[in-house]
Amino acid sequence: MTDFHIQHGGEVAEALRAGRPVVALESTIVSHGLPRPDNLRVARQIEQAVRDAGAVPATIGMVGGRLVVGLDDTELTRLATADGVAKLSVRDLAVAAATGVDGATTVAATSAVAAASGIRVFATGGLGGVHREAAQSFDESADLTTLARTPIAVVCAGVKSILDVGATLERMETLGVGVVGYRTRRFPGFFVTDGGFDLDWSVDSPEQVAAVLAARAAHGLHDGGLVVANPLPADEQLDRDLHDRTLADGLARLDRDGITGKAVTPYLLSHFHSATEGASLAVNVRIILRNADLAARIAVAAAGTDAG
Repeated sequence: MTDFHIQHGGEVAEALRAGRPVVALESTIVSHGLPRPDNLRVARQIEQAVRDAGAVPATIGMVGGRLVVGLDDTELTRLATADGVAKLSVRDLAVAAATGVDGATTVAATSAVAAASGIRVFATGGLGGVHREAAQSFDESADLTTLARTPIAVVCAGVKSILDVGATLERMETLGVGVVGYRTRRFPGFFVTDGGFDLDWSVDSPEQVAAVLAARAAHGLHDGGLVVANPLPADEQLDRDLHDRTLADGLARLDRDGITGKAVTPYLLSHFHSATEGASLAVNVRIILRNADLAARIAVAAAGTDAG
């Protein structure tokens, strides 16, 4: 393979040409974040949630070294069912393309590819961030540094509660990543509604988020991302006591088994799934479907702002 240009699915390419709203979606949640066979079913539901809210879904991934924006169903199925799908951050994309692998894009890689394609809104479950004990391990997700230089709005349920939430917020402030709560002044904790930290800014509608994006573009002063933190309603979160017990046990197992780096998040999410007897999976699915819906409505509002 010698043509390494980013490829676009037909529907996505047409939508971008016509200025229609498009929402980027990651493929890591399909290949590494959800168990089989739920992963493929949920991936299709996520895309449908975007369509139902009036936008075009663009799931991003790599198939045989081809970096694709807008995977078709055959490609999506391949990434959901194949063994050995690589987990690709931004730094991995060129090597993975040159070696012709199948790969799923992380938040960092998806953000970078989406922005390069002219997509301004991205829906995911939860961001990566600063890991616990990072003072010793220096373990920090590339999501943060990528968002510091990538002009995209990321709709998420905060950062995963398995991380150091406070340190992650501090790093985002230092890196210049904007954070707004959607109808909240508290930063969500992924599985739980309240991650324990206040936010400086809140927005109340997709139109307000679109206005923020328009103001940023008009100012021309900042290329960093905007995190739109969309918490689950309290009655949809994982039971808080169950969450805290499961997290403590999972962290102890990490230390016991010597799990580090990229393996930490899928390990802990798998532990949550088994220890909560599937309750965390149900919450995870609710999170991403809600975020896909909100991201689509933001994309629609942003497209209307552009037209205006």
